[in-house]
Amino acid sequence: MIKLFVTDLDGCLSDPFTTPDWQLLSEIRALNEQSANDPLIPPLTICSGRPAPYVEAVAQWLNIKLPVVFESAGILHPQNNEVIINNVFNEAAKKDIKEIQKWLQKEIIPREEEMSPEFAKIMDAGLLHPRKEVIQKVLPEVVAYVAAHYEHFEVHWTDVSINIILKNNNKKNGIAELCSMLDVQAEEVAYIGDSVGDIPGLEYVGLPYTPMSASDEVKKSAQVIPEEATQVVLTAYRKIIEHNRQKISS
Repeated sequence: MIKLFVTDLDGCLSDPFTTPDWQLLSEIRALNEQSANDPLIPPLTICSGRPAPYVEAVAQWLNIKLPVVFESAGILHPQNNEVIINNVFNEAAKKDIKEIQKWLQKEIIPREEEMSPEFAKIMDAGLLHPRKEVIQKVLPEVVAYVAAHYEHFEVHWTDVSINIILKNNNKKNGIAELCSMLDVQAEEVAYIGDSVGDIPGLEYVGLPYTPMSASDEVKKSAQVIPEEATQVVLTAYRKIIEHNRQKISS
């Protein structure tokens, strides 16, 4: 029985740099609201590498009442604005992040038009660009720099972003914290993600999904739904409900 549905944002719930599909989001929101009265429909929450303000805004769109995950492993409770930061993010890690952000600002961002830092981040350093080819162009340099200077950090990426995070601050730990807070077992969780940063979370949960746009590496860790952003989350939600119905009837 799946008791919690967790979704990534970019590439799953929505396409970055595009207008959201409000009709599909409304249908997802409706299912989440029905979960309050139907035990076969798990409530919805978010696990994203994006900063807290963005994750909080999307949670409001979908009327999410549960804690949400930002920056892969930070917890924000939208009901009381409580923020929980993983204790691996200590003063030394904070100093390292500031150094990495300064390097990105000096060496990477000025070279690429439309490249920007991901503002409002607390625990990691992020870059955003609307074109995949630019992300792929600078990615090897960022990976090499982090590997050479910051052994406790690793680099994750999507088609439009690069995220430099603490190795022990990934989405597996974010989802595990949700499980602990909500008294849910990992096998009772479904998660949908599409990037390499989602793999730890996909491999942790009982029911992992990914859209057809995900890379082959990600597809090895999840059931592929042959649809794209927003629609893929709605389809996954319906599949989870059907999964629960079959569990009850068997």
